[in-house]
Amino acid sequence: MTPYNDPKCGDARVALPLFQQECGGSIPTSPLQLRIYKISISTAKILNRCWHSRLPIYETGFCLKARVCFGALYDGLYYAIAIWDNPTARILPQDTFLELKRFAIAPDAPKNTASRMISIMTIFIKQQFPEVTTLISYQDTEAHKGTIYKASGWKPTLYRKGGSWWRPNQKRFRPDLNKAIGPKIRWEKELN
Repeated sequence: MTPYNDPKCGDARVALPLFQQECGGSIPTSPLQLRIYKISISTAKILNRCWHSRLPIYETGFCLKARVCFGALYDGLYYAIAIWDNPTARILPQDTFLELKRFAIAPDAPKNTASRMISIMTIFIKQQFPEVTTLISYQDTEAHKGTIYKASGWKPTLYRKGGSWWRPNQKRFRPDLNKAIGPKIRWEKELN
């Protein structure tokens, strides 16, 4: 099976279908070969569904929109996506904080793709969103070790034991179907 006919992603992985080369190609061997671009939320959601390890669906509750999405491309194929939006936690500043809501990487992406992508996205966000002072993301400790954040110079700032998103005093029931309910660490990166 080639990356062009990935049954999980269908045609969504091909960035430029009119200019698609016949699959004589190779996969990237270094993250430096990847080019990071802004992409549409619809493409990001499809590829998130293909690759995200815990939360493939980005269409419920607070996950309905995005301020900016990115894709990592090589030879006309996507190898990773990221979705950024205002913080989910209402107590955090909504204008000056930006949360990495989803980060999904294809299984055939080169090693260190995440670190390279975070580096490029940080530069872009500094330039395009000068009001943003802090980047945040939540690590699901049941699935990940936080290596990409450590490698990118982020700091752990908060630990939560996890639990259901539903509270008895809420007027409507909110099932935990598309939410990681285990322990989490909030990571932050200050932008200078």
